Amino acid sequence: MAKRDYYEILGVNKSATADEIKSAYRKKAIQYHPDKNPDDKEAEEKFKEAAEAYDVLSNPEKRRRYDQFGHAGVGSSAAGGGYSGGGMSMDDIFEQFGDLFGGHFGGFGSFGGFGNRSRGGGRTVQRGSDLRVKVKLNLKEIAHGVEKKIKVNKYVACTTCHGSGAADDKSVATCQTCRGNGYVTRVSNTILGQMQTQSVCPTCGGQGKTIINKCHVCNGEGVILDDEVISINIPAGVMEGMQLSVRGKGNAARRGGMNGDLLVLIEEEQDKELIRDENDLIYSLLLTVPQAMLGDTVEVPTVEGRAKVRIEAGTQPDKVLRLRGKGLPSVNGYGTGDLLVNVSVYIPEVLSSDEKAKIRQMQSSPNFQPNQSIKDKIFNKFRNLVS
Repeated sequence: MAKRDYYEILGVNKSATADEIKSAYRKKAIQYHPDKNPDDKEAEEKFKEAAEAYDVLSNPEKRRRYDQFGHAGVGSSAAGGGYSGGGMSMDDIFEQFGDLFGGHFGGFGSFGGFGNRSRGGGRTVQRGSDLRVKVKLNLKEIAHGVEKKIKVNKYVACTTCHGSGAADDKSVATCQTCRGNGYVTRVSNTILGQMQTQSVCPTCGGQGKTIINKCHVCNGEGVILDDEVISINIPAGVMEGMQLSVRGKGNAARRGGMNGDLLVLIEEEQDKELIRDENDLIYSLLLTVPQAMLGDTVEVPTVEGRAKVRIEAGTQPDKVLRLRGKGLPSVNGYGTGDLLVNVSVYIPEVLSSDEKAKIRQMQSSPNFQPNQSIKDKIFNKFRNLVS
């Protein structure tokens, strides 16, 4: 399923100001806030969707990359593909943007404040940490997109206790400190009267349960270190420095909960012959003097192999030949770049006596003397370069 446009999600146009984007996000967040829509999965997803959109559009650099490359430009595939622009959890949303709500829901009710996503009476859901890997791609892989399989050493759920951390089902008991709620309530007397506050249970860490007998394999942690081979589908057109996020493929959380994400940083291998410029490719073609004067048919490299190019007689140095559609695809699916062949001409540095004599004979020919229009053309080109 394709991801929705971030501007569409917030209901603003592409020229919206930072204040307009902030105001639009606040309205959406209040509309779909979990406290206002308890046990409503659809509302929760829209709440996350709006937060992801705001995370990108409120950041000038992320917004620029999104406007230029679409979802893939901010770490997501243009066609969905299992990637998420931010992979934001409820913890992330409340921690980063909670102040925008202005206390509208009294501390976010059952969610227990910023940074602690709750489930079932306020119990904290643990989240595993994210993993970061680098993937190096050549031009052909970038041109077509590629599936990469990488081996990652990470925390996975313990297969003996299935992530619970307990030796068996009887080894898990309800926390006596919080009575299974995951939080404790304290009442204090102030000059304004009694004040009631809630905080994460110090005994069970917000899980509502304690372990009597720990699993002998993971020592009660619920996770162990192991290798996992992960398949990553990388879309065509990605660029150096882009980051893709594969949800749920990071470290497993202690004693159950949500896995972290796998963050994939794109690196490009330098090609031996082609230079990348956005979606265009550049090749420097070196001709001999006879080839430039008489014309020729030469081969130039492309992403797919080789292509024949006709060199017209009298081709000048620095002439650029354009092979349309022989570049790289746009990461957001809008068109393909070109292959630009920049012509240079090799002037021999050493000549024999016979060669020098022949050139001196040609030098007196009018065809070897540049006319005024040629001089003007070269001068104007130079002026444009320095201005």
